[in-house]
Amino acid sequence: MLENTDAIIFDLDGTLVDSMWMWKYIDIEFLNERGLELPPTLQKEIEGMSFNETALLFIERFGLTETLEDLKVIWNDMAYDKYAHVVRPKPGVIRFLDRAKAAGYKMGIASSNSIELINAALANYDLFDYFDVVLSANDVPRGKPYPDVYLAVADALKVDPARCLVFEDITMGIKAGKNAGMRVCCIDDDYSADDVDNKKALADYYIYSYDEVK
Repeated sequence: MLENTDAIIFDLDGTLVDSMWMWKYIDIEFLNERGLELPPTLQKEIEGMSFNETALLFIERFGLTETLEDLKVIWNDMAYDKYAHVVRPKPGVIRFLDRAKAAGYKMGIASSNSIELINAALANYDLFDYFDVVLSANDVPRGKPYPDVYLAVADALKVDPARCLVFEDITMGIKAGKNAGMRVCCIDDDYSADDVDNKKALADYYIYSYDEVK
């Protein structure tokens, strides 16, 4: 898997840390406070979207009076403590980061999450030193499945996209990596277990723990 690779780029949620599970509950709480219910298809609709794109969808879909910036502050406040203290790294990921760093691979993060929550998760486990570049999809024009955030990370790392290996956990993220011309390894995640066959078909590799990476 690591042959012909100069850089390794990671998604955050469900890929580096086990955090996808909590967003459904945040959305339920957020909507209930406004007398609204969570539509059963909403979680699937917003997969891969940046915070900006998700906020705009919520404003339009639910007729909210809050601005885009208001929603980003609210969601960051609701999730910050969980990212700073509760979410845990995925199985084997820190051992793999140690190996990759020692082997000299450039590494980056390309996440749909906000930079505030990305930084909170990295600080929780002192992971900053592993990564040369950390970008949020809010920093580029389009979220996943578009390739923008992955291409931006590759450009910042000064690495040919074809020489990048991406780690992702959901279909839209896998598509984003493939659309960027990169090879993609999907890490198993309970949140998207119902989509496992599709993920295996789309990704170049599929693993259950980072200890499997050779």
